[in-house]
Amino acid sequence: MINDKKITIAIDGFSSSGKSTMARELARRIGYVYVDSGAMYRAVTLYALRHGMISADGIIDSGRLVDLLPQIRITFSDPDSSTGVSHTLLNGEDVEKEIRGMDVSNHVSPVSAIPEVRHRLTAIQQELGENKGIVMDGRDIGTTVFPDAEMKVFVNASPEVRAERRYKELIEKGIKADYHDVLANIKQRDDTDMNRKESPLRKSEDAHVLDNDNMTRDEQMQWLLNLYSSISRQNGKD
Repeated sequence: MINDKKITIAIDGFSSSGKSTMARELARRIGYVYVDSGAMYRAVTLYALRHGMISADGIIDSGRLVDLLPQIRITFSDPDSSTGVSHTLLNGEDVEKEIRGMDVSNHVSPVSAIPEVRHRLTAIQQELGENKGIVMDGRDIGTTVFPDAEMKVFVNASPEVRAERRYKELIEKGIKADYHDVLANIKQRDDTDMNRKESPLRKSEDAHVLDNDNMTRDEQMQWLLNLYSSISRQNGKD
């Protein structure tokens, strides 16, 4: 049996690599709390868009956004009893659908690169993980948010595969999308995420790499569960 001692699980990776889906399902399977850190950055981006802090040509009024950060409250609803999915709440409003649209996707990476935004959300994320028993996914969870996490996973897939998955997801949710626009967005986000000065996307040295180009969801979940079982047993011996 797996030891009852809880651990912290950090799942990082490229945009639309499927990490949120697998992290949420892993948390459900093992009875852990799941936190989608990317949704938090998307909520801040939506707030900036709604309040005219991002111009038509993508210029961000970062000074005003930083000043208003104390007014932005991001929480999560209780998981749905049937799906286990929690929705993102922005100052109490359910914005789950809005934050997944292309308008937010096109601006979330530069908003996420603002140091003050990252510092504030990182502090919130670290508070959420104080008691362990948490699965969190994002871009810098294993490198910045939880550098001492017992289980770190870095998810990778080609831009084309990720764009196809993202495109299908948007269509299934009733959100209009064009595959080529989605692919261009993913490539741009990869470049921004990897080259920003503040907490760039990179693989932690002690992270386990999951390249899921040719893996089904079931195969990915079994891979994660096997890794979790191994690490949990080892952690119980410490």
